[in-house]
Amino acid sequence: MKSEGRESGDFKRETRPSKSKLSNSAMFQANNHQLPTDAKPLSVEESSPSMEIDKNDRSIVLRDEMHNGGFSQAQSIIYGSKKLQDDLRMMGMKIQQHEDNIKFLKTQRNKLDESILGMQVILGKYHASSTSKIENEDHSTHQSEDDTNQQIILYEKSAAGILCQLKTRHGTQAYHLLMTRDVLGIVATLGKVDDDNLSRLFSEYLGLDTMLAIVCKTFEGVKALEVYEKEGNINKGSGLHGLGASIGRALEGRFRVICLENLRPYCGEFVADDPQRRLDLLKPKLPNGECPPGFLGFAVNMIKVDGANLFCVTTSGHGLRETLFYNLFSCLQVYKTREDMLCALPFINDGAVSLDGGMVRNTGDFSLGDR
Repeated sequence: MKSEGRESGDFKRETRPSKSKLSNSAMFQANNHQLPTDAKPLSVEESSPSMEIDKNDRSIVLRDEMHNGGFSQAQSIIYGSKKLQDDLRMMGMKIQQHEDNIKFLKTQRNKLDESILGMQVILGKYHASSTSKIENEDHSTHQSEDDTNQQIILYEKSAAGILCQLKTRHGTQAYHLLMTRDVLGIVATLGKVDDDNLSRLFSEYLGLDTMLAIVCKTFEGVKALEVYEKEGNINKGSGLHGLGASIGRALEGRFRVICLENLRPYCGEFVADDPQRRLDLLKPKLPNGECPPGFLGFAVNMIKVDGANLFCVTTSGHGLRETLFYNLFSCLQVYKTREDMLCALPFINDGAVSLDGGMVRNTGDFSLGDR
């Protein structure tokens, strides 16, 4: 039994785990229990490289997306800016086109105004003040050439009076004499104005001596009108002096003679398609491009010249308007009223007259008082 017990005891000893085995088993069990916990950090260590790759990939993608997005945004900004520039350019072109159209229309309007003004000048449709109209009641009819000649004849002892007396008696043959064949006429008879008020204004502006001046074509004709002796005295038996004595009208005092070939003619352009060959003078213009209020035109263009004297009066081929009347009036301006004329003084260089009697002979030279 003992032996059995020993054996069983031995058996028990043999079957009872030893301390070292127990500790090994416990360690094994402990190890078995720690494996999951040890595996966890291992799995983390094993997965970290892939996660870093994923992070890198994601950052690259984000970088690429940001880069591509920024590039596309820059492209859109550049495109938008270019479109705005194109729109501004188109708008500028349209504005320029409208401005050109406005300038063209203003030019056309000015041309129409000038055309209307020219027609008014030709037709003599001027509107003077009520005072001027009252003064004009006794002069409602235009003076004929015969009436003008009769008025000139009243100046009996003048050279113009002698020539007009000769013409009245002998007609056109009076200008076929040796001393008078180069005489074209008297200033007062060589041009007409269709408005009585303007006619008196221009006559007053020129003055009596100029209105009675004799007009010759050449200097040879001027010399034929007056002959001198060796001592320099006038030969009273020759020229106009002798002619006056022969008809009982002795010539006294001085008389004015204008030689056309010695005048400096107007060298500018003429109004296109104008049968009267009016001069294309530069009109006074305000800063806005319009003529001063009340401006009617130039006196030289308001004179009506006989068709025979419009062309080739001089040997150089010039007519009376660009020679005689341009030298007498130059760029004399005509205005409706004194007020209009005085307001336009900065634009007046060669004098001006107004329909109500105002007169500026030159810059700073005013004629005041009543006519």
